[in-house]
Amino acid sequence: MQENRNDIYTSPTFIIALIITVLFVLFGIFFTASAEMLMGSIFDFMIEHLGWSFILGASLFLVLIIVLLLSPLGRVKLGKDDEEPAYSNPTWFAMLFSCGMGIGLLFWGVSEPIWHYMWPPFGEAYSEASLYVAMRYSFFHWGFHPWAIYAVVAGSLAYFTYRKDLPMLLSSTLEPILGRKGIEGGWGVLVNVIGVFATLFGLATSLGLGAMQIGAGLESLLGIPSGEGIWVTIVAVVTATAVLSTITGIDRGIKWLSRINIIVAAFLMVLVFILGPTMFIVNLFFHSTGGYLINIFQMSFGLEAMGDRTEGWYGAWTIFYWAWWIAWAPFVGTFIARISRGRTIRNFVIGVLLVPTAVSLVWFSVFGGSALFTEHFEAGGITAAVERDSALGFFAFLEMFALSELLIAVAILSVAIFFATSSDSGTYVAGMLTSRGLLNPPLPLRFTWGVVEGAIAGVLLLTGGLSALQTASIIGGFPFMIVMLLMLYCFFKALIGELRAQKRERSHRPHA
Repeated sequence: MQENRNDIYTSPTFIIALIITVLFVLFGIFFTASAEMLMGSIFDFMIEHLGWSFILGASLFLVLIIVLLLSPLGRVKLGKDDEEPAYSNPTWFAMLFSCGMGIGLLFWGVSEPIWHYMWPPFGEAYSEASLYVAMRYSFFHWGFHPWAIYAVVAGSLAYFTYRKDLPMLLSSTLEPILGRKGIEGGWGVLVNVIGVFATLFGLATSLGLGAMQIGAGLESLLGIPSGEGIWVTIVAVVTATAVLSTITGIDRGIKWLSRINIIVAAFLMVLVFILGPTMFIVNLFFHSTGGYLINIFQMSFGLEAMGDRTEGWYGAWTIFYWAWWIAWAPFVGTFIARISRGRTIRNFVIGVLLVPTAVSLVWFSVFGGSALFTEHFEAGGITAAVERDSALGFFAFLEMFALSELLIAVAILSVAIFFATSSDSGTYVAGMLTSRGLLNPPLPLRFTWGVVEGAIAGVLLLTGGLSALQTASIIGGFPFMIVMLLMLYCFFKALIGELRAQKRERSHRPHA
């Protein structure tokens, strides 16, 4: 047993991924100005020259996941034919949603619609038309596309792990190309290192957003100025808490934290729905949902004709989001695969694609809709806070309610729990990817990656705040998008091959 542990710590994936991330952290600490300049240059290059690839890739992922949902391939189980789901639907949904989007919804629930209202992709700013455009594009960025991206990785990984008995490694999803020996060979190590790299940077982006959000909440509640120092302190404290919670494992720590957080977030949303402009929220929800569904094709392929050089709206929003979701895909996808054993592909896609999208639309309607109503029809004041700092938007909005201190305290608690569950889940995924696919990686390995995640988030906050976080997502997302395209090819190839084999077997059975 000890030999196996030693093998884990000397695996090529672990060593290479750790060296790369440690060098990045040290570079950011000791050469902060150079790191900020380099990341800015990379961001500009990728937006200008590669932005179209994120637009095309995200749309392709959504189309092919819908094909899985509607085709006979959806009957295949992510596991053996006689297996039942490992978790109940409520517990499964709570875990996948908490690790999938929690911090982002709280950070952008108010600020994104307000930004689109001030700076729409088309039309006149601050107009009634821009209210609907703001909500429609918020739905677009948090709707079907991101969850389809997660479903590609999670479905592929769960299929090859639980049905084909391969280790839970990203390289296992390329078994039809690499072969069984190749998934742990040179190309397999490269794929897994890319997955760890994307996971750490995608997760660091969200942890950075969470720290900025908690800092803004403390400023609103206690008057503590929000800035780099408080952000890094928050990252250190919450990361330490999350690392300690890994001791309890998925079936206790992450499971119960996820349940608690869904209750806390739901309480906050219901309270705002009741206290806010209820009928406006309801009407805006239905109007914007219709606009989103009708215009989803046009929005999916939106890019400025001059290569995004005119105003940069798509680079700042859609391309950033698709890159962020793709960078999150190895982390969230691996975690969802870990908890999705025993479900059919159709049941899996419905749960991962449709249910979370519906919740996201309701969330933005309640918080974003209330904020837009306040800004357009009443006293306003939220746009000034958002222009100063996007993290302040949510709390500037809550300050307008009679129970503002209670609401802000609940919001800070919810962000902190989402922060912990995301970090906790991330340590599991990084541990699995660097321990040859162990479903329960050793505690010291999870501890190592937990510390590294926090360090990367801290460095990004020190080297440019939100812009550095956006850059990290794109840097982590692009190479993994190429891996995802290969994943889809292998997934469909394996599924079609399995159905053809079943058909041949049935045709050769003797008739009674």
